[in-house]
Amino acid sequence: MHYIIYCDESNDKGRYYSNFYGGALLRGNDRELIEARLSTAKAATKLQGEIKWTKISEYNEACYTAVIDEVFSIIRDGLLKIRIMFTQNINQNSHVNYEVENEYFMLYYQFVKHAFGLRYCNPQRTHFINASVYLDKVPQKLDDFDTFKQYMSGLSDYPVFKKEKVRIRKEDITDIDSFDHIILQMVDVILGSMQFRLNEHHKDKPEGKKRRGKRTKAKERVYKHINAKIREVYPGFNIGTSTGQAGGDEDRWRHQYRHWCFVPKGSRVDLARGKKPRS
Repeated sequence: MHYIIYCDESNDKGRYYSNFYGGALLRGNDRELIEARLSTAKAATKLQGEIKWTKISEYNEACYTAVIDEVFSIIRDGLLKIRIMFTQNINQNSHVNYEVENEYFMLYYQFVKHAFGLRYCNPQRTHFINASVYLDKVPQKLDDFDTFKQYMSGLSDYPVFKKEKVRIRKEDITDIDSFDHIILQMVDVILGSMQFRLNEHHKDKPEGKKRRGKRTKAKERVYKHINAKIREVYPGFNIGTSTGQAGGDEDRWRHQYRHWCFVPKGSRVDLARGKKPRS
């Protein structure tokens, strides 16, 4: 068995939430089918070029919602798992010597290690499970990325992964151009919608204006459409908290869609960095 994990990140520091990471997990044998379904949905809308959250406007929002419908159809069919991770600004890391320059890779490591519940993907343990990790263009220097790949592939020797026969090999970790990967493009849209709403960009107004712009209103409508699709899968879904595990820790693997509000170990709460109460 071979799984592929497409990963993206967005909005390093936001008003209330930061460090947004998103991913899509699928079986390697299903990739061509998923790509074909998404490409067909895109072609039907006449959308051109790369699908990205930043490109949404009042002129193409209906096209985006149509492709989003197909994404969630694929999710409901059990072919795709989506995970969104973020941090809340009220949780401040208390380590003075925290290596900020490595935060990008450190958070990616945590995301891949925990968000999909990979430790629960091989209950029979009769064979090895290999997972490939495809990251959107990595900004760090090549030697830093090589170090990261070495570190990430070390998960294969992590006692839990080793026991469960789950492997992430160094040669299976690479960065890719989202332009060539429609699955990663859809991760970008869902991830962008969450950071848009959680950081209240739906309330943004152009400088000197009293009303919101048409593009902002269009993005809010697309976000609401995505939220409605999530709630078809999980009624009452709360986008700003970690998704519950009523069925136990294995839900991290079983669920088709989940959010994870990551709280760094040893962090302290600073409510001054949170949303101000309404007066």
